[in-house]
Amino acid sequence: MSEHERGYDEKRDFIRMRVDADVALIHAGQEIAGVCVDLSSSGMQVEAPRQFQVGDQLTVRIDSEHAALAGLEADTQVVWAKSDGERQHLGLKILKMH
Repeated sequence: MSEHERGYDEKRDFIRMRVDADVALIHAGQEIAGVCVDLSSSGMQVEAPRQFQVGDQLTVRIDSEHAALAGLEADTQVVWAKSDGERQHLGLKILKMH
C-alpha cells in the first residue's frame, strides 16, 4: 500500500457527520461567517466567503440553537483549501476543544 493510499484509508477511519451548520470563523481578530459542511472527531470541512491559506489557525465557534446544549468552540488549523470562485472549502484539523 502506498503512503497516499494509507493516508486516505486512515482519514476514512473517522466517522464524518454531515451538519450544514452556521459557524463563526475567527482569524487575526476578525470574525467571518461560514458554514460547517461536515464534522468528525479530528476535524471539519467548512465553507468560507474569503480565502485562507494552508497552515492558518482559526478558532471555530458553532452556537447551539438549544438553550440546554452548549455550543462548540475549537482551535483549528487549515490542512487543505479549495476555491470555487468567491467561496472556499477548507479542511480543518482540530487542535484543541474549549
